[in-house]
Amino acid sequence: MVSADLTQTASGLPSKGGSNVPLATAGLLIGMLLSVLDQTVVAIALPDIAADLGGMDAIGWVVTSYVLASTATGALYGRLSDRFGRRTVFLTAVAVFVAGSALCGLAQTVPQLIATRTVQGIGAGALFVLPTIALSELYPPRLRGRIQGFTGGVFALASVGGPLAGGAITDAWGWRWIFYINLPLGLLAMALVALALRLPKTGGDGRIDLAGAVLIAGATVSLLLVAEWGGRTYAWSSGVILTLIAALVVLGALFVWRERRAANPLLPLRLFADPTLRVALPATALPATALLGALLGGSIVYLPTYLQATYGMGATQAGLALNPYVLTFMTVSSLAGARIGASGRFKPYLLAGSLIAVLGFALLSLLQPDTPYVLLAVEIGVLGVGFGLLMQNLVVVAQNAVSTADLAATTSAAVSVRGLGLSLGVALFGSLLTRELQGQAPGPQATAAAIPDVLFWGAPAALVLVALLALLPRTANHPKAGEATA
Repeated sequence: MVSADLTQTASGLPSKGGSNVPLATAGLLIGMLLSVLDQTVVAIALPDIAADLGGMDAIGWVVTSYVLASTATGALYGRLSDRFGRRTVFLTAVAVFVAGSALCGLAQTVPQLIATRTVQGIGAGALFVLPTIALSELYPPRLRGRIQGFTGGVFALASVGGPLAGGAITDAWGWRWIFYINLPLGLLAMALVALALRLPKTGGDGRIDLAGAVLIAGATVSLLLVAEWGGRTYAWSSGVILTLIAALVVLGALFVWRERRAANPLLPLRLFADPTLRVALPATALPATALLGALLGGSIVYLPTYLQATYGMGATQAGLALNPYVLTFMTVSSLAGARIGASGRFKPYLLAGSLIAVLGFALLSLLQPDTPYVLLAVEIGVLGVGFGLLMQNLVVVAQNAVSTADLAATTSAAVSVRGLGLSLGVALFGSLLTRELQGQAPGPQATAAAIPDVLFWGAPAALVLVALLALLPRTANHPKAGEATA
């Protein structure tokens, strides 16, 4: 339960006359829940969708189109909300998401479903970014870590619970209801936010950097397609992959050129002069935030697969068997956020989280077909502790390092980079699994034997994360960060 002091705005004044903080928080978290659920809830229903609509050769794009659209548009929403207000942009995005969900449920062919999933993904691009920004403005900096810890719990619950919910809904009512269920939830989120959220516009009347948004969206899509297709659908040396890599380089360079000249850039490059943001939001090299997303994505997707292949569990059983991961993630995320907010000492928690993640992946790489589930539960609980210390706290570090004027741009960039990393992690872990299974007869035994070898690569990747986080300064508090906005 959120304590009583969380019912005040960032200015420290009672919520009466401004935002109704508890109701606004509930509406924002429902929107966040929807955005994450629809990344995972659909995958379990793909066989039923293919059986009903046909088009098995393109069925994977039902998931991919959503991920591409939501990841590519995420960075734009922060600046849009500076210009038009958090509430207006959030309500518009949820409306697009709800309309897309309704159209998905009505789709009669796979191409129609892919198109409507793209619409849904465009709306979803705002539904994790904007709540993260708005919640940081509703609460004072000392409580920012605690409330962002709750959002980390929502992410874990939705990511692991998505297949479980999708399987249950599909079995009970049919696959179309995994989209129709979004309608009442989305409308509830809209009603709560429309009624309760009152935050001022922070960006004045400056023009939106649409050119920068188009360039970064194109670069993002190119990168995701390289990770998704490279070595599987197309050879790495194929014309398609080489063209996408060239597009990524050109569009990335043009984006940097554009941001140096734009009057109101989508991502001000001066932010990278801050030593904290060079780690949380670097322009080059392997960003800590994206790397964390990749590790999250790989574990969330392939742990349920391992449970099903090794122990013969169904989707529902596998979802329930991941409770040690989810519960430790949620608990530690909330507690660590509260402690960091009280002490202001974030670096020890982040370093501890990354080291625990190294241990978790190392333990999982030792799994054998006869490993008792009890031991596996302990190991995934260790991983949950590591990610609970890391996920939202790395975003809070970036938020606390900037002034109020740059809060939206920094938050949207951090969340978008992490989402990009998550998508890349799923694709790259998938490529590793494909490589491990080459030359082997397909089946659950081969998959069960291969996944620990794939998870092994999480340990050295987490060590890189340790090294990146060690570069963080001891504190990351901007003198004007988190100033009152309510």
